Amino acid sequence: MAFPDITPELKAAMPDLRGRLLANQSLAELTWFRVGGPAQVLFTPSDENDLAYFLKHLPDELPVYVVGVGSNLIVRDGGLPGVVIRLAPRGFGETATEGDIVSAGAAALDKRVAETAAAADLAGLEFYFGIPGTIGGALRMNAGANGAETKDVLIEATGIDRNGDTHIFSNADMKFVYRNSGVDPSIIFTSARFRGRPAAPEAIRARMNEVQTHRETAQPIREKTGGSTFKNPPGNSAWKLVDAAGCRGLKLGGAQVSEMHCNFLINTGNATGHDIEALGETVRERVKQNSGIELHWEIKRIGVPQ
Repeated sequence: MAFPDITPELKAAMPDLRGRLLANQSLAELTWFRVGGPAQVLFTPSDENDLAYFLKHLPDELPVYVVGVGSNLIVRDGGLPGVVIRLAPRGFGETATEGDIVSAGAAALDKRVAETAAAADLAGLEFYFGIPGTIGGALRMNAGANGAETKDVLIEATGIDRNGDTHIFSNADMKFVYRNSGVDPSIIFTSARFRGRPAAPEAIRARMNEVQTHRETAQPIREKTGGSTFKNPPGNSAWKLVDAAGCRGLKLGGAQVSEMHCNFLINTGNATGHDIEALGETVRERVKQNSGIELHWEIKRIGVPQ
């Protein structure tokens, strides 16, 4: 399917725009699951000022979505009407350290932020080494792993609102909870500053190796997957509940619950967005019937069904 091409009128309304606008751009190639329909418009801003200019001149009625590296995302097969904004490493991917502070653009890979901190002999950010996303996503969902999460290390985040205005959010302003932030969803995060703590480089590297080994031995990282599918309920583990409900290896179309780690869904090769989302909903139903516990999605699902 294809949406009406509105890029000419957007370009006409924004003569000073420097970023790239593409009409009916496939999103499947931008997600780890490799599924989903097109974006009516895909916009890749050149930098923060370009993003602010675009948002300031964008018609209010057009919906806006933001994607990073697509590791925690199901795009539905009907695609996304409106605008999808993708922050690219060039313009939003820089990382740096000053004293015990680590700064990073929203498009910087979590893993790179951990490496930047380690290179400056700063501990506390090693958990990012095992999260396959970007800092923008980490801010939005309070990403965490291996006993630590974003709220433990964030000093402040910078974001731009739908009017093109820039805001700075303290750690408290972020209103972090488990795997979520309370900041207005329309805010697009552009950068962040974190505080590390000085430590021996060998201790930092050893911790990062532990994180990497855990990922490689316990998670299907070489499959087309989206990371952890469901949030862990209080006092419980999602994978244990999925396993107890008999869902390990369960298939629906081209989608399957991973045999290796059953809180991961995988595209076995020809899955649709519908296959993956429907399989997740089937797992939720079976877990509810088996344990009485309702699992909640950790993976974001966007777009319209086909």
